[in-house]
Amino acid sequence: MAVPESAAPSNFIKDIVTEDIKTGKYDGRVHTRFPPEPNGYLHIGHAKSICLNFGIAAEFNGLCNLRMDDTNPTKEEVEYVESIKQDVRWLGFDWQERMYYASNYFGRFYECAVDLIKKGRAYVCDLGPDEVRQYRGTLTEPGKESPYRSRSTEENLDLFERMRKGEFPDGSRTLRAKIDMASGNINMRDPVIYRILHAEHHMTGDKWCIYPMYDYAHCISDSIEGITHSICTLEFEDHRPLYDWFLNELGMYHPQQIEFARLNLTYTVMSKRKFIQLVEGGHVRGWDDPRMPTISGLRRRGYTPESVRNFCDRIGVAKAASTVDMALLEYCIREDLNRRAQRMMAVLRPLKVIITNYPEDRVDELEAINNPEDPSAGTRKVPFSRELYIEQEDFMEDPPKQFFRLAPGREVRLRYAYFIKCAEVVKDGAGNIIELHCTYDPATRGGDAPDGRKVKATLHWVSAEHSLEAEVRLYDYLFTQANPEEDEEGRDFISKLNSKSLEVLPNCRIEPALAAATPGNTYQFERLGYFCADPDSSARKPVFNRTVTLKDTWAKVQKREK
Repeated sequence: MAVPESAAPSNFIKDIVTEDIKTGKYDGRVHTRFPPEPNGYLHIGHAKSICLNFGIAAEFNGLCNLRMDDTNPTKEEVEYVESIKQDVRWLGFDWQERMYYASNYFGRFYECAVDLIKKGRAYVCDLGPDEVRQYRGTLTEPGKESPYRSRSTEENLDLFERMRKGEFPDGSRTLRAKIDMASGNINMRDPVIYRILHAEHHMTGDKWCIYPMYDYAHCISDSIEGITHSICTLEFEDHRPLYDWFLNELGMYHPQQIEFARLNLTYTVMSKRKFIQLVEGGHVRGWDDPRMPTISGLRRRGYTPESVRNFCDRIGVAKAASTVDMALLEYCIREDLNRRAQRMMAVLRPLKVIITNYPEDRVDELEAINNPEDPSAGTRKVPFSRELYIEQEDFMEDPPKQFFRLAPGREVRLRYAYFIKCAEVVKDGAGNIIELHCTYDPATRGGDAPDGRKVKATLHWVSAEHSLEAEVRLYDYLFTQANPEEDEEGRDFISKLNSKSLEVLPNCRIEPALAAATPGNTYQFERLGYFCADPDSSARKPVFNRTVTLKDTWAKVQKREK
């Protein structure tokens, strides 16, 4: 296989693959895999791995498998399998016919374990989990050999077969590799290969009651599938000697394991275990809550696959662990939606405006631009009537010097419409402003005043008669601290949850064109940000999630770092 001209190496993994192709290693093949455990929903860190594995395969005209590492039936569900497939497809990748499960190879795993026993490289151990940990030793002290390490081959074969037949209770015995209890790498101190679990598997039912451990199953799965480059996150670097040991002892085809730094993101956590705590504890509204960094959560919030792939490209691939600022992810979606999102007008906190000199029975159809970044998007008609809504924050009765929006006696422009001037402020019995009476200048339709007078502000608005009521959900960071998992005082990450991460506005008003919005459609609400129609939407009341604000904080982050 020739290295494509466009594939100039931009990270160390591409360098390795390029060199392997040049030297003819693996006969010039490139075959990667994305191997998630189906014990939860995928998150943005998995997106980095998906883009890396499928991207390298595509760039070097290779193949990429999707494989479920389903070796723990107590934590795995079909729901997670389906969600993983949906997320990979949504990101734009296709595994074609190469969908595999570790459980496809359970018979082969068992045969390999028997082979290790026969070679004197595995034994059945009766130590319980706590005892195994005690015998393992520490980073500075060697481990201690199990008293069952010297069992004969015949006894080990008999016990392992009886384990498979279900004669022993859960946790009573394990099969362990016989390596080196004095190894400086704790992973090499006789790791467990099989444990007893009388649990039904989503693929194999109750056929098995012993299940292989991840480290053992993973390398054999890679070998069976002919993987060339087994790309893992950095925490598996210390496991690589074990990966190599199993394949060498079994005399199997040997892929190359390569590790890269996992993605860490500010103001969130990146752990399935912590996600489960958030979901089951009711701190979020499920795995696809738009505050979650899960791929399904990002999708529901309005992120596009293009923006996520662009983000993964920008952060690159490195060996050293680092934390990426959330502002970069927001920049990527803002950049993408600026090009593609249709502009609309919506009022989140409505304040009624009555234009007293506008005819009561008249409705103007004003022309509005759908997207100034995309002339092909065209224009739409927006109804304008005597009664309108503007944002409450766009009016102040006693404004400070730098406030240029509407105030008593002041004139402003209404987007695509007319100049209006506030003549009267109407309040309720408690002194709250409930209505503004204004006048308009009909000569300023869609432009400036003929006499040359200027205004300093342009406001968005909707027609009171024609607009629709909608619910809008404003999302903020899920945590109050940039690094919620770091705490010198030892507080749990739950204690740093942001109580203001979700604000629900139930009585917003949106222009009538948004009645056609379907879940997943994303728009720019002018002056307010980008918003996505939520699956909770109904014909009676649309629901929109704020994807991201218009304000770009990434530029400030870059300026601060220079």
